[in-house]
Amino acid sequence: MSYFNVRVYGLLINQHNEVLVSDEQEYGFRFSKFPGGGLEFGEGLIDGLKREFVEECNADIDVVSHFYTTDFFEKSSFNDSQVISVYYLVKEKAPLQLAFKTDVYDFDGDGEILQAFRWVNINDLSIDSITFKTDKTVARLLKEKFAVDGQ
Repeated sequence: MSYFNVRVYGLLINQHNEVLVSDEQEYGFRFSKFPGGGLEFGEGLIDGLKREFVEECNADIDVVSHFYTTDFFEKSSFNDSQVISVYYLVKEKAPLQLAFKTDVYDFDGDGEILQAFRWVNINDLSIDSITFKTDKTVARLLKEKFAVDGQ
């Protein structure tokens, strides 16, 4: 049976024109994406995004504006669902209290599910370093909109 998998992500850009990237490992599969995740049944997009930021980043956010919604077919990497992802520009209500990393997949501890966060300058953001198809599209759009000329 095929079904839709609705996901919601936040694009958090700091004062240094860096975007927050989440490096994750689940059951041996490593990927880099933007913070966020699956919508739960009965939840709106904004509420789901705020919940995801509390769960992943222990942070309260404000949603600034819609940025992008998947407009092509993407099959999930994890099951038989069709993924529809909605991205919002967000801002934190208070400075994030996370152990930011500089290296990809620099996880603390071990286990079946691991996560680490990095700030990546939008000028230096490599589309190839982002794992999933829709996230790559968003990385390209971020570069088009926010990359600073002359850097």
